[in-house]
Amino acid sequence: MDLESKIREIPDFPQPGIRFKDITPLLADGAAYRQAIDELATFAREVGAECVVGPEARGFVVGAPLAYALGAGFVPVRKRGKLPHRTVAVEYALEYGTDVLEIHADGVEPGQRVIVADDLLATGGTMAATVELVRKLGGQVVGAAFLIELGALGGRRRLEGLPIRTLIHYD
Repeated sequence: MDLESKIREIPDFPQPGIRFKDITPLLADGAAYRQAIDELATFAREVGAECVVGPEARGFVVGAPLAYALGAGFVPVRKRGKLPHRTVAVEYALEYGTDVLEIHADGVEPGQRVIVADDLLATGGTMAATVELVRKLGGQVVGAAFLIELGALGGRRRLEGLPIRTLIHYD
């Protein structure tokens, strides 16, 4: 199945000049969603992932079913103040300012082989911060998995050295 045909482009969202890549048609199509997760699970097995970590919110709709397909656990990464237990935090740069992501301090075991997953690789800032959180806990990041990559934004450079799998690529 052509997964790219399941991506809807929304012009001028969230601001003029942006062509937003909407994954909701792919998620709504059971066969396409299954194919996407199965393809990412094949990659996750190849890199020996034992755990999946994903940032909110769309990273949950990729990471959680990926973890299920692997028979592995899923660990959420959230914005500051959203997790109820003791956390580890990292501040990261946004286009205009900074933000903070957190993970539960006991979410990843030292030495655990982790794949990070999200819907989109754009500038790589959110995923670089997610990787940093996993490493702060002693986890070994063995790969990164995405539905979509916007290659022109250079996110791969922020994840240099990691095996990366994207299913749909836009320049």
